Amino acid sequence: MAWVGGRPAPIAGAKELDIDVVLVHEEGMYEPSIAAHCERIVHAPISDGPAVLAALAPLHEQRPFDRVLTTSEPAGVCVGHVVDALGLPGVGERTARTLKDKALTRAALDRHGLSPVRHRVVRGADEAAAFHRELAGPIVMKPVDGAASRHIHLVRDVDAAARAWREMTDSGLSAALAEEYLEGPVVSVESFSHHGRHLPIGCSEYQVNSKHVEWAVSTPSRVAAAHLDELRDLTVRLLDAVGLTEGPSHSEFVLTPAGPRVLESHARLGGHALPELVRRAYGPDLARMMLTVPLGIEELPADPPAPRGGAAIRFFVPPPGVVREVTVDGDVPAVVKRLAPGELEGVYLPLLAELTALETGAVLARNPGDVVPALDTLAACSSGYALSSGLDAADAEARCLAVEQGIHIRVD
Repeated sequence: MAWVGGRPAPIAGAKELDIDVVLVHEEGMYEPSIAAHCERIVHAPISDGPAVLAALAPLHEQRPFDRVLTTSEPAGVCVGHVVDALGLPGVGERTARTLKDKALTRAALDRHGLSPVRHRVVRGADEAAAFHRELAGPIVMKPVDGAASRHIHLVRDVDAAARAWREMTDSGLSAALAEEYLEGPVVSVESFSHHGRHLPIGCSEYQVNSKHVEWAVSTPSRVAAAHLDELRDLTVRLLDAVGLTEGPSHSEFVLTPAGPRVLESHARLGGHALPELVRRAYGPDLARMMLTVPLGIEELPADPPAPRGGAAIRFFVPPPGVVREVTVDGDVPAVVKRLAPGELEGVYLPLLAELTALETGAVLARNPGDVVPALDTLAACSSGYALSSGLDAADAEARCLAVEQGIHIRVD
């Protein structure tokens, strides 16, 4: 296998399965310990399809790859380009682009009569304001191919549309997807597909701040319980509509008064340690399945599993500023791992693999002198996190909260 970018944690079990892995990544953006699980590591820009193809093509000629995979949003289209060029099974470039470009996702849903949401691509403040007036209600403006909750704006009036457009253009954006605002809680469904058969596995719910950044997740979702059959059916039909036939997917929905509506979907493992939450709460290991199911080592289960417990993650979100002091209470109910200054800087969910055997664990990534950014995007969830299993989702949430209350990041 070739694995491109992202958190390459799934490959940690590859050697035990007699699978050779070539990791393609950018230097400094992965934990060095992953090298022990790789046949080799190749450095290349992970969002540049031709560059990654140039790195992998000679290796493919020497010993053909069975799959080229990624868990990374920025690498999705790039990997689709390589998959198509090498003629391999997997997520091709067309499906990857359809999922990355939110307007293309909406168009695919419209063609199949799924999840009606009024939307329009706008290229100016006037067009955004006109769409707002047409709907006579709040709208959301976001990048057409955005990720990590960046530049999402709730627009309730014409002035807000102008402000949102100004902020987006100041960040270099030239178009936005405007959609009707979907009122209701956000949930996600984690699925796995093989030969065109889709298996919805886990359903999770989120806590979201005013910037639409998801800073806490719990599994299984309680708010989605009454909609579970509908969510599973909609997930399967969504994946068929975008042409996904193989691998993991992460689909987000809003539970509106009119029923579940698709927010977006991705041909990858979910962020926020969702594969680990699903493993703890439901049993199946989505990360392991990325290795085993495509290669025929394990079969895709026939039916969705019932939950056997709960799991949660809670990011530490101190106020923005400069860290003055970091302390950990002696009785904090978790194993707390601390990063030294500069250690694994820029790595998403550092040391997650070291928490998988713990019922409750935490990673503290802040030190005095560090700058804490405002929580405007998921990338700002970088101060650390608590992760826990529980008897159910509420119990796991309570355990994470107890850990957070015993960790003090004091900021000036």
